[in-house]
Amino acid sequence: MAKLPSNVLQFAAGDNDLANLFVEMQDYWNHYRSENGTHKFAYEGGVSLSEKEKQLNEHLIREIGKRSGVDFTSAPIEQLMNHPMVAWAANLIVSQLIDAVLPDTVIDSIGAYSEVRVLGYGESSIFDINSRDLFPVSRAGRLGMREAEMHKGYQGQISLNPEFRQLTVGVSLFRVLSGQESLASFTIKALRSLETEMTKDVNSIFYTALSALSTTASTGLRVTGYTQQSMATLAQKVSAYNGGAAPVLLGTKIALGQVFPDEANYRYDIESNLVKLGYIREISGISTFEMPQVADWTNPFALGLADDRLYLVCPSSDKIVKVVLGGPMITNTTGAFDAATLTQNTTMWKAWKAAVATSSVAGCITL
Repeated sequence: MAKLPSNVLQFAAGDNDLANLFVEMQDYWNHYRSENGTHKFAYEGGVSLSEKEKQLNEHLIREIGKRSGVDFTSAPIEQLMNHPMVAWAANLIVSQLIDAVLPDTVIDSIGAYSEVRVLGYGESSIFDINSRDLFPVSRAGRLGMREAEMHKGYQGQISLNPEFRQLTVGVSLFRVLSGQESLASFTIKALRSLETEMTKDVNSIFYTALSALSTTASTGLRVTGYTQQSMATLAQKVSAYNGGAAPVLLGTKIALGQVFPDEANYRYDIESNLVKLGYIREISGISTFEMPQVADWTNPFALGLADDRLYLVCPSSDKIVKVVLGGPMITNTTGAFDAATLTQNTTMWKAWKAAVATSSVAGCITL
């Protein structure tokens, strides 16, 4: 299981059943995105996804009853659904489940070029930015005592304060508690919504920063049009100014599909990565990594990541974008009868902030 945030560990402290619920959620989420995405993640085999969803829902309802102190066998569901402690416990547990898996999920999407920190509620984070230049070395006489001009490396800092985002959804506790709606499915959808928005936000900052790089032929870090030679030349610059760190080539599947050797006389078969993945895994000694595409739900059927950009970054050096996740999710819920539809409106608040702040050098290729 991935490392859990401190608020989740505190929430589950001393409760083995609740701790197991987080393990189940992580396994269900890995299974879900392995079956519904292009990347595979480790999950427990031998049980179908639908069976895991059923088990998770049963465990969720049991924990809601235990956390709220309500015996669901003591009265009909239609009488218990408006119990204020039931709604409170349901939203509390769902928000903790999202907090448990969201950080690692986001890192899977943006970790190659972003440093992600998880903070406590009300906290901010300071990132130290070390200078990347070297000390000048001066020529001196064989026996001379001349001292060169003194130089000192200075460290910069940037402070990031998370900013709240919110989403409001309708939930029928009557249908959830009676087994007609899946709380596990609802949790996954809320998680995917937050992950998508955060990935788009971070990538937009990354895209804007690298699109503003200079295109000067000799000194620029952005080139127009892909060739193997121009990519290798840019990779040399990026590596040299990152202390010799190995660069990698990032892009969406469509962008990476444009990466070929300059020599057109190449061959591939049905077992090659080009056929299986849609792009080659290495060129000129440089590994390629796919940036998972995300949907732009504000513009139907548009995509959130640019397909006409390739990026050269050094993941082992200082990451280009700094990201902070601000503390536990906060929720508030209306009453079951407020909307006259037996549906409660739940608003989820999650804070994050991203900014470009780095001493690292990166390159951009416009296709």
